[in-house]
Amino acid sequence: MKRDSLDFEKEPVGRLFHSMFLPTLMGMVSMVVLNVTDGAFVGHGVGSDALAAVNIVAPLFTISAGVGMMLGIGCSVAASIHLGHHNQHAANLNLTQGILASFVIGLVVSIVVLCNQEAVCRLFGCTDILMPHACSYLRWIAAAMPINMFGATAMFMVRLDGSPKFAMVINCTAAVINIFLDWLFVFPLKMGLEGAAIATSIAFSFCGVLLLIYILKYTKNVHLARIKASQKSVRLTLRNIGYQCRIGFSAFLSEIAIAAVIVVGNYAFVSRLGEDGVAAFSVACYCLPVAFMMGNAIVQSIQPIVSIAYGQDRKDRIASATRLALSTGFGAGIIALILMSVGAKLISGIFLPSATNAFALCVEGLPIFGVAFLFTIINLVMIGYMQSTEQARQATLFTMLRGFVFSIPCFAILPPVFGDSGLWLAMPFAELITGIAIAIAWKFKAIKR
Repeated sequence: MKRDSLDFEKEPVGRLFHSMFLPTLMGMVSMVVLNVTDGAFVGHGVGSDALAAVNIVAPLFTISAGVGMMLGIGCSVAASIHLGHHNQHAANLNLTQGILASFVIGLVVSIVVLCNQEAVCRLFGCTDILMPHACSYLRWIAAAMPINMFGATAMFMVRLDGSPKFAMVINCTAAVINIFLDWLFVFPLKMGLEGAAIATSIAFSFCGVLLLIYILKYTKNVHLARIKASQKSVRLTLRNIGYQCRIGFSAFLSEIAIAAVIVVGNYAFVSRLGEDGVAAFSVACYCLPVAFMMGNAIVQSIQPIVSIAYGQDRKDRIASATRLALSTGFGAGIIALILMSVGAKLISGIFLPSATNAFALCVEGLPIFGVAFLFTIINLVMIGYMQSTEQARQATLFTMLRGFVFSIPCFAILPPVFGDSGLWLAMPFAELITGIAIAIAWKFKAIKR
């Protein structure tokens, strides 16, 4: 429970960024390792149909993460600005309201999904062949949604409290637990895909318990605040949650966009390449969090720096943090692109047996799909900057462009033009066009500096 005692107002921007970025990145790396290992156990221990079924259910993960990110970013930005104004009570109140709202929303969504399991799977593009696998996985993931959403939001409070290393430890611990239980349930105990789902749910629940203990007993700079039950207090709470949702809505929209891309991609791949195509696409979707991990680690590292400086009208610190974030994002994008290009066979082999048709499709498609990663990370950094400086409309607009307006039509337009390669080109095209739109808006000062 040791804190890092970061001073977001006085310490140099570079030192703060590195103090935040490295633990945040390592924590997110552990979650990506968790996802990859989970997929590897499912692909080799249960089969390619089971792996495809996981991809059918994957939008539920992104919806859960989206709500948590929306309220986490929203309450963290609001609290950071209040801290910049030295209003401690308002900062604590905003954090408490955001965390409470995430748990309640998670509970409602969980109940709705559990009561409509087959309908939800059909909505996400599930076929009759994949339905038994998908439902067995869905029910356990849905049951863990309240604690998962709570955890995603509470992580922002831990980092704002100046404890990014503790947040990293929580993520790493959850990853280790999940990996061990995946192996135990899938191989020795032969519990199949349901075992992998149970392992993930247990890991997320353990993570949530650790976060709750920290928030209740060990916070130093920010704390939970008592929310009164009077009519006036309820109105204030709803107003603040609404404001937080507006600030963080683009983060939610970004996660929903991933869900939409996965759903549309599932339909596109299954219609052109069958279940093997969906299995190959699922490997790409397991790799997609690598780009989002890097982008979100950068955004979450600069957010308190930028938001507190924004509250104090210190444009020099904002500019310095933004330059540092963009240069880091560009370097991370290049690394991700190289990994996807050079390591296509290795990555495919982690998830799929080399003798399968799905493996061959994956090896061919991953280098093309990886081009998107460079533009994805830069776009995420810029959208994060807009969120941190209360430019909610601009952030939402560009998230809509990259996630829906450009990407979904690309899945319909590019395959007839480029053949099967067009399926893999949909995301790179959408991210590239979005990056160009952001650059134009920045040049003509449609994005506030």
